[in-house]
Amino acid sequence: MQTIGIKSPSSDSDKRTGRGPGRDLVPLLAGMAVAVAGVGAVLALADVDSSLRGPLTLFFLLAAPGAAIGAALRGLDPFARTVVSVAGAIAVDLLVAQGMLAVHRWSVRGGIVAVTAISAVVLLLVVVRRLRKRMGKIRSSR
Repeated sequence: MQTIGIKSPSSDSDKRTGRGPGRDLVPLLAGMAVAVAGVGAVLALADVDSSLRGPLTLFFLLAAPGAAIGAALRGLDPFARTVVSVAGAIAVDLLVAQGMLAVHRWSVRGGIVAVTAISAVVLLLVVVRRLRKRMGKIRSSR
Protein backbone atom coordinates (compact mmCIF):
# COMPACT_ATOMS: atom_id res chain seq x y z
CA MET A 1 0.00 0.00 0.00
CA GLN A 2 1.26 3.45 -0.89
CA THR A 3 0.61 6.61 1.08
CA ILE A 4 -0.04 9.74 -0.94
CA GLY A 5 0.82 12.91 0.90
CA ILE A 6 -0.19 16.45 0.11
CA LYS A 7 2.73 18.76 -0.43
CA SER A 8 2.50 22.27 0.83
CA PRO A 9 3.34 24.86 -1.81
CA SER A 10 6.88 26.12 -1.70
CA SER A 11 7.62 29.75 -0.94
CA ASP A 12 8.87 30.44 -4.48
CA SER A 13 5.63 29.28 -6.14
CA ASP A 14 4.57 32.92 -6.61
CA LYS A 15 7.75 33.60 -8.56
CA ARG A 16 7.28 30.60 -10.82
CA THR A 17 3.66 31.30 -11.69
CA GLY A 18 4.26 35.00 -12.24
CA ARG A 19 1.72 35.96 -9.63
CA GLY A 20 2.42 38.36 -6.87
CA PRO A 21 0.97 41.37 -5.16
CA GLY A 22 2.29 43.84 -7.74
CA ARG A 23 1.56 41.78 -10.88
CA ASP A 24 -2.11 42.79 -11.06
CA LEU A 25 -1.24 46.47 -10.92
CA VAL A 26 0.68 46.62 -14.23
CA PRO A 27 -2.28 45.82 -16.54
CA LEU A 28 -4.46 48.23 -14.57
CA LEU A 29 -1.97 51.06 -14.97
CA ALA A 30 -1.53 50.27 -18.66
CA GLY A 31 -5.28 50.40 -19.19
CA MET A 32 -5.52 53.70 -17.36
CA ALA A 33 -2.71 55.14 -19.49
CA VAL A 34 -4.47 54.07 -22.67
CA ALA A 35 -7.70 55.67 -21.47
CA VAL A 36 -6.00 58.94 -20.52
CA ALA A 37 -4.14 59.08 -23.83
CA GLY A 38 -7.35 58.34 -25.74
CA VAL A 39 -9.18 61.12 -23.93
CA GLY A 40 -6.31 63.48 -24.78
CA ALA A 41 -6.51 62.60 -28.46
CA VAL A 42 -10.29 63.00 -28.52
CA LEU A 43 -10.12 66.36 -26.75
CA ALA A 44 -7.56 67.61 -29.26
CA LEU A 45 -9.38 66.28 -32.32
CA ALA A 46 -12.77 67.59 -31.16
CA ASP A 47 -11.25 70.97 -30.24
CA VAL A 48 -12.92 70.92 -26.83
CA ASP A 49 -12.25 73.97 -24.71
CA SER A 50 -10.97 72.34 -21.52
CA SER A 51 -8.08 72.93 -19.19
CA LEU A 52 -7.20 69.23 -19.45
CA ARG A 53 -6.80 69.28 -23.23
CA GLY A 54 -3.15 70.41 -23.19
CA PRO A 55 -1.73 67.98 -20.63
CA LEU A 56 -3.72 64.99 -21.88
CA THR A 57 -2.80 65.70 -25.50
CA LEU A 58 0.86 65.98 -24.53
CA PHE A 59 0.54 62.66 -22.72
CA PHE A 60 -0.94 61.11 -25.87
CA LEU A 61 1.82 62.56 -28.04
CA LEU A 62 4.43 60.93 -25.79
CA ALA A 63 2.59 57.71 -24.94
CA ALA A 64 1.42 56.56 -28.37
CA PRO A 65 4.78 56.49 -30.18
CA GLY A 66 6.55 55.55 -26.95
CA ALA A 67 4.38 52.46 -26.51
CA ALA A 68 4.86 51.49 -30.15
CA ILE A 69 8.63 51.83 -29.96
CA GLY A 70 8.70 50.05 -26.60
CA ALA A 71 6.80 47.11 -28.08
CA ALA A 72 9.35 46.87 -30.89
CA LEU A 73 12.28 46.83 -28.44
CA ARG A 74 11.21 43.88 -26.37
CA GLY A 75 14.73 42.48 -26.01
CA LEU A 76 16.12 45.39 -23.98
CA ASP A 77 16.06 45.59 -20.22
CA PRO A 78 13.19 47.71 -18.83
CA PHE A 79 15.19 50.85 -18.01
CA ALA A 80 16.90 51.00 -21.41
CA ARG A 81 13.60 50.30 -23.15
CA THR A 82 11.94 53.16 -21.28
CA VAL A 83 14.71 55.61 -22.12
CA VAL A 84 14.78 54.64 -25.80
CA SER A 85 10.97 54.72 -26.02
CA VAL A 86 10.72 58.23 -24.58
CA ALA A 87 13.55 59.49 -26.79
CA GLY A 88 11.94 57.86 -29.83
CA ALA A 89 8.55 59.37 -29.01
CA ILE A 90 10.08 62.83 -28.78
CA ALA A 91 11.90 62.24 -32.07
CA VAL A 92 8.70 61.13 -33.83
CA ASP A 93 6.83 64.17 -32.53
CA LEU A 94 9.58 66.53 -33.63
CA LEU A 95 9.88 64.94 -37.06
CA VAL A 96 6.12 65.16 -37.62
CA ALA A 97 6.10 68.82 -36.56
CA GLN A 98 9.13 69.63 -38.72
CA GLY A 99 7.64 67.87 -41.73
CA MET A 100 4.32 69.65 -41.36
CA LEU A 101 6.03 73.02 -40.98
CA ALA A 102 8.24 72.35 -44.00
CA VAL A 103 5.24 71.81 -46.27
CA HIS A 104 3.28 74.65 -44.65
CA ARG A 105 0.49 72.34 -43.45
CA TRP A 106 0.76 72.73 -39.69
CA SER A 107 -2.37 71.95 -37.66
CA VAL A 108 -2.98 70.35 -34.30
CA ARG A 109 -5.43 67.84 -35.73
CA GLY A 110 -3.04 66.91 -38.51
CA GLY A 111 -0.23 66.36 -36.03
CA ILE A 112 -2.38 64.13 -33.84
CA VAL A 113 -3.49 62.11 -36.87
CA ALA A 114 0.07 61.79 -38.20
CA VAL A 115 1.49 60.64 -34.84
CA THR A 116 -1.40 58.19 -34.47
CA ALA A 117 -0.80 56.78 -37.96
CA ILE A 118 2.95 56.38 -37.41
CA SER A 119 2.39 54.69 -34.05
CA ALA A 120 -0.24 52.37 -35.52
CA VAL A 121 2.07 51.37 -38.39
CA VAL A 122 4.92 50.58 -35.98
CA LEU A 123 2.60 48.50 -33.76
CA LEU A 124 1.24 46.70 -36.81
CA LEU A 125 4.76 45.83 -37.95
CA VAL A 126 5.55 44.46 -34.48
CA VAL A 127 2.44 42.30 -34.50
CA VAL A 128 3.19 40.98 -38.01
CA ARG A 129 6.77 40.18 -37.02
CA ARG A 130 5.62 38.25 -33.95
CA LEU A 131 3.01 36.34 -35.93
CA ARG A 132 5.59 35.36 -38.56
CA LYS A 133 7.96 34.22 -35.84
CA ARG A 134 5.22 32.19 -34.19
CA MET A 135 4.14 30.63 -37.49
CA GLY A 136 7.75 29.73 -38.24
CA LYS A 137 8.01 27.91 -34.92
CA ILE A 138 4.78 26.05 -35.59
CA ARG A 139 5.91 25.01 -39.06
CA SER A 140 9.35 23.92 -37.88
CA SER A 141 7.89 21.74 -35.11
CA ARG A 142 5.84 19.69 -37.57
